[in-house]
Amino acid sequence: MDTALDSNENSDQPLLLALRALKLGDLLVAVPALRGLRRAFPEHRILYAAPAWIAEALELVGGIDHLPTPGLDDPLTVPRGAVDIAVNLHGNGAESRLRIEELQANRVVAHASNGADGPEWITGIPERERWTRLLNWHGIDADPLDYRLNRPSVRSPRPGATVVHVGAAYGSRLWPVERFAEVAVELAAAGHEVVLTGGASERARAEETAALAGLKGTNLDVGLLAGRQSLAEFAATIAEARLVVSADTGAAHLASAYERPSVVLFGPAPAEEWGPPPGPHVVLTAVELRRGDVFSADPDPALLAVSVRDVMDAVEALGC
Repeated sequence: MDTALDSNENSDQPLLLALRALKLGDLLVAVPALRGLRRAFPEHRILYAAPAWIAEALELVGGIDHLPTPGLDDPLTVPRGAVDIAVNLHGNGAESRLRIEELQANRVVAHASNGADGPEWITGIPERERWTRLLNWHGIDADPLDYRLNRPSVRSPRPGATVVHVGAAYGSRLWPVERFAEVAVELAAAGHEVVLTGGASERARAEETAALAGLKGTNLDVGLLAGRQSLAEFAATIAEARLVVSADTGAAHLASAYERPSVVLFGPAPAEEWGPPPGPHVVLTAVELRRGDVFSADPDPALLAVSVRDVMDAVEALGC
């Protein structure tokens, strides 16, 4: 739920603020750290500072309140000195460090910087481990495998369907719609009930995928859910899915959180850092071709190297 600090709150309850003003996938890889914080500080009220739309997803974590925070451009909407413990789960850049410093918290949990105590920032490790490693260094127990989410309060509109998630936040992660359409056709031919998901801004992309699938699959009718679901409904669709096919997005992280078989297509981001945990998941990419520009408008060559046949072979390997 969205939360404001006002006179109605229990002023005697200490505050712990975790800053991570990022997207859905960023929240989901931070779940083990949030669970560790909840266990370690049961007397604290925990605020998760992130964009407003993330509130529904926080309900799936449990025990965490939400502080709407669009980004790092402005100070956090918390009075200076009101926070007992400030945790920088955002990164280790100057902007996030400044936002944390402005809180004037009694205790700061962060990576080492400018003489401040903390573990050194290292690359090449899974994000789930990055944040639990941070907490462990500061004497807070956290398990990187504690990433599973609570079940959504709503049910999937298509339980047992195979989710083909056609969207992504940036063009660098957008696999061609023609290939998604071919995958949908082949999955349907193999007996899968296929649904296409994505956000409101990706509705047109899903419609194009559905139209192409219909042409290639002799009027194949796929379920078009993109742009029509709340975040909770989307999570429920993933939680009850037979299989999830997605680029490296929130959909893939939800599949991990609900232990649903998944095929994840990676482009600019390194799979060794952002890939799924051990489980029924297959990562497809071409590391040697990766350009690594996350914010590019064009698909990363590592993503474009993944073929429809690669995806279908992965589905077969998963036994789906």
